[in-house]
Amino acid sequence: MKTAAALLAWVLLTPAAWGAELSAEGDPDFDSFEAAPSTSAAPAPKKVFDPLIGYNRVMFVFNDKFYFWLAKPLCKGYGYVVPEPGRKAVKRAFHNLYFPLRFVNNLLQLKLKGCATETGRFVVNSTVGIGGLFDPAEHWLKWQPRNEDFGQTFGHYGVGDGFPLVLPILGQSNLRDGVGMGLNFLVNPVNYLADFEDGFAVAAGERFNYLSLHLGEYESIKKDALDPYTFIRDGYKEMRKKEISE
Repeated sequence: MKTAAALLAWVLLTPAAWGAELSAEGDPDFDSFEAAPSTSAAPAPKKVFDPLIGYNRVMFVFNDKFYFWLAKPLCKGYGYVVPEPGRKAVKRAFHNLYFPLRFVNNLLQLKLKGCATETGRFVVNSTVGIGGLFDPAEHWLKWQPRNEDFGQTFGHYGVGDGFPLVLPILGQSNLRDGVGMGLNFLVNPVNYLADFEDGFAVAAGERFNYLSLHLGEYESIKKDALDPYTFIRDGYKEMRKKEISE
């Protein structure tokens, strides 16, 4: 049973499949995609270096089927069982738990104000917010999350994105962010709270909870795209460029 849970957790482990979950409430990743210009009115796209485009397209289709045939139905069922306020509280608690990832990457980029804000948010939300189930730091003190990850840190220091890379189940990424994803995993405190398989099972629960709050957003992103793969690929590239520049 543990092995099955661990396998399922692996395929749901990171935010990349449905948008990185770094914000406790809003989701700037999806906002960035939705704010992209309409494909029908867009100018001729710049040529993108995509040496693995054949593989990427195949994996894109695989991930698309996984979402519609397995992930979405399971998360819809979960959403029927657990009320939305409870799911939002769980999302906030996990966001609070991921404080080390944001703190370390703010520190590595010498964003000391971000370090201070994240530390303050963690202290307030862990105490007054009952382990992060609530977010008084944002609602009362107006302390916004300072979201940073290792991919952004690499980009901050001039590391290019390399080339597009669609990961099995995990979704759209690139060479730089794929390496960063591995480091994100090492800093994730969930991996140190229990043994390996239990940690993965917890991660699976977090991913199901997150997706249950955002069903329909993937459909909204791709519905008007003439070529969903290139639309999401290019949207991801622009989204990460914006995040790194902030």
